[in-house]
Amino acid sequence: MRKSRPANVSDDDLRLFAEAVGPVRRLHFHEPVAPPKPAAEPLQSRRDEANVAHELLDSGIDPAVTEIGEELSYLKDGHSPRLLRQLKRGQFSIADEIDLHQMTAAVARAAIKEFLDESRRNGKLCVKLIHGKGLRSRAEGPVLKRLVDGLLRRRADVIAFASAKPAEGGTGASIVLLKRA
Repeated sequence: MRKSRPANVSDDDLRLFAEAVGPVRRLHFHEPVAPPKPAAEPLQSRRDEANVAHELLDSGIDPAVTEIGEELSYLKDGHSPRLLRQLKRGQFSIADEIDLHQMTAAVARAAIKEFLDESRRNGKLCVKLIHGKGLRSRAEGPVLKRLVDGLLRRRADVIAFASAKPAEGGTGASIVLLKRA
């Protein structure tokens, strides 16, 4: 099947084109058929889950020791030890919480400061910081957990803090009691 030539192309132009290009042959194209897309699979999630056992065996941190022996606990001087016992028993209502997982130490430091300042301004005097247990921190140990411990001890507005009860995050979270603004 031959297409007709455009009206504005002269015989001389066609001859010059044929001399410049040489002999031509028509290519026949078929409509391409795209292969069906494979179903989405959560490959990275599966790899992560498969590596958990291996990572725990190679970890320099024993999860059992971290859970049992690494509870955080602090009471500012001049306050009754009864206050800390009540905090550890969960006798205070948690007004707000922040999850620090996946944050770098610098980002977490700023987030904690902003969160505690805002909580105090809003009258939320018992809050939870979720820092994790540090099981994936390898040889460095629990980076965010140590950061939380150090920051809270230095803040003048923190009366007490303790690791959460197991149902509230255990040693992967800290319950903080703040002074009134």
